[in-house]
Order: sequence, then structure tokens, then C-alpha cells
Amino acid sequence: MNAHARLLGCGKKGMLNMEGTEFNKTKIKVITGNSAAAHGAMLCRPEVLALYPITPQTEVVEEISGFYASGELDAEVVEVEGENSAMNIITAASAAGARAFTATSSYGLVYMYDALLQAAGYRVPIVMVNVNRETPGITAVSSGQQDMISTRDSGWIQIITSSCQEILDSIIMAYRLAEDFDIQVPVMVNYDGFYLSYLAEKVEVPCRADVDGFLAPLKDQPQRPILKPGEPMGFGTHGILEGYLELRYKHSTALERAKVKFDEIDKAFERHFGRSYGGQIDTYRTADADMVLVASGSLSGTAQKVIDLKRDQGLKIGLIRLRMFRPFPRERLIETLRGKKAIGVIDRSICFGWNSGPIYVELRALSPEIGYIPMMSFIDGIANMDVSVANIERMVRILQSASEGDSYQKVTWIGMEEE
Repeated sequence: MNAHARLLGCGKKGMLNMEGTEFNKTKIKVITGNSAAAHGAMLCRPEVLALYPITPQTEVVEEISGFYASGELDAEVVEVEGENSAMNIITAASAAGARAFTATSSYGLVYMYDALLQAAGYRVPIVMVNVNRETPGITAVSSGQQDMISTRDSGWIQIITSSCQEILDSIIMAYRLAEDFDIQVPVMVNYDGFYLSYLAEKVEVPCRADVDGFLAPLKDQPQRPILKPGEPMGFGTHGILEGYLELRYKHSTALERAKVKFDEIDKAFERHFGRSYGGQIDTYRTADADMVLVASGSLSGTAQKVIDLKRDQGLKIGLIRLRMFRPFPRERLIETLRGKKAIGVIDRSICFGWNSGPIYVELRALSPEIGYIPMMSFIDGIANMDVSVANIERMVRILQSASEGDSYQKVTWIGMEEE
């Protein structure tokens, strides 16, 4: 993330942003990731919200309820009896033309799964926060990305964030992406539970007028058909044969368009607010790197620290932080990884049946384009296990050895296997 906001004097009345328009007053707050998510949703003026608490997401819906109670949020807030109802309600609200929002985590995401698939199939442009937490099988009230991974083929756009500021900013960008007339696909904004959800950091909270300005281009686009009382329209009807195939094709191509669109939105966000996250991927010291780590979420900051230490020791190593997981940023990754000598992928979840991490499996599919170079899967940070500096240094040692031609094992369960 760059520092343009400070350079431009963002948040001071009378200063100009990169588009030449005046900034309104920005508030600097020290808030948790959950609070940042609640602020981000509130600033986008959702008209219908369906709320249900679940650890570690509960703080999100509590703060949103507070915004509603205080009058800061003018919306219909529905306190549902479960997550399945929450997804059905915001799907229906979006189909009727309302901007809609909800938040969940782990078991809640699983409980709404059938409705989650319907929302994607109906192409409703809703935004949902998912606070990553381990899922059923073994009951674990702890961090891990398995919940997000379990829904990767649901048809949703999935974004992964790494800081409290990025959570807030990504929700704003998510609405501009979801509601774009060329996209019209729901977006899930993910962040690590227990690490980011409860972590308090300095966050620049923009004023509503600036967010309104950023989302204003959506008003100038053609409007999709919406359900209206008294006006018959098929919605969620059963698709058969060629009709179903066509809908799947259009959905799939919309996801492909979302990749470049997300890059464009990130650049527009930088012009408007002075902050950039790289679009689909965020690269760190990769230009001249021989070796690259690929990671996502809150562990990326620790990985950057290790890369700086290793650079001081003469190792040419860089980091790719995956921001967009669905659709998979294939083209950007190929461009960045081509010519490298070794790649290490850090996963906080399991791809069952492959005995490796899911992001690793996705990257293996790029081998024909980037070359059949050493690529290793590192599984770490599951069930609240810390992805420490020492752990990442161990990964780098394995990566360096492989880049020099030594034999290596493709999958290492960090914390389970001794050096």
C-alpha cells in the first residue's frame, strides 16, 4: 500500500485529491478490523441489511446495529434467526433494486450455502463480509481460511484483505465492482478472524460525501431489470438445456471481466482517496527476485519483514499477495512469476484430496505458462497457529535450496515436520 494519502494531505478540508476535487473531512480512528468492516458498509449507504452474529464476526453486526440506532444508517435492518435467512433476504432485496449487505463467518457461511449459490446464479450485486474461521469437521473456533475455500466455486467474486484499512477500502471497492453493469456478480470480502477481526489499527475513515463520489459512476450506467410489484418477470426460474448453458457462460465471462475491472477500480480508488492495493495482486520486491513467496491475508506483513531481512543478507526474494482469489488472477500471476527460479505458496487451509494447499494447487495449473520450476506448498497458520518469522524463514531456506537445484518435497506442513 502506498502513502499517497499522506502526501496529498488527505482528510484536510480544502485539499485536493488526485482527481482535482476537494476532500471532505476524513476521521482518523484506531479501530478493529470488524469495526472497519462496519464503517465501510455503513459509508456505502446499504438500503437493506440482514444481520446475524457469529464469532468472530459478531462485532460487525453489533456496530452496524449501533449505526442504525443512532441514525447514522438509514436502512431496513432485519435481525434474522439464522444465516440462511440472511442471504435469502438480501438476495430478494437486491433483486428488487436495493443495495444490500450482510456479514458472516465459518459455520454461518456453511449454513447459508444453498442461498449463497442462488445469489450467485441470480447475479445479484450484493456485498458480504466473511471473517475467516475454520469450518465443520473438527469444531474449531479459531482462524483459518477453510470457510472461504469451501465456497470458491460458488460463483462469487472473492477478495482477501490484509489490514484494517484495506478491509474498509475493499468494501467500498466491492460495491463499485459488484454493481458495475458489466459485472453484476456478488462479492465476498474476506479477512482473517481473530488476527484482523480483533486487531486495532489506525484507519482513515472517509466521509460519506467522498464515498458517494467514488460510487457515483454507478448511477450513470444502464440499470439491470429488477422485480417490481405488478410487473411479471422471471427470476430464479428453472434453467434447462441451452438456456442454462447460456446463463452459466455469461456468469463465467462476467467473472473474467471482473479481473481487469478490479484493477481499474483500484486505480480509480487511488485517484480518489490516495490509497492503492495493486488490484488483483499486490507485489513486493518481485521485479528482480529469483524466488517468490505467494501468500494472502494478515500473514503477508510478517512475510514482508522476512523478505526485507533476507534481502539484507543478499537473497533476491519477493512476495506476491493474492487479493483476488475468485476469479483467479491468472494473467497477472503469469506475468509476475515468469522467469523465477522457485515459488513457495503459503496456505492457511487444506485442499483435501491433494494433500496440499488450495492456492498452491491453483498455481500449479499455471506451470505450462511460467515453466516447470520448483514450486512448494507450505501449510501453516491453521486453527490459530501463528505464521511466525521463524516459520517463514524456514520456508525461505527450503525455497533457496530448491532454487539451487537440490531435491525438495512438494508439500511441507510447517509445525508438523521438523527441519
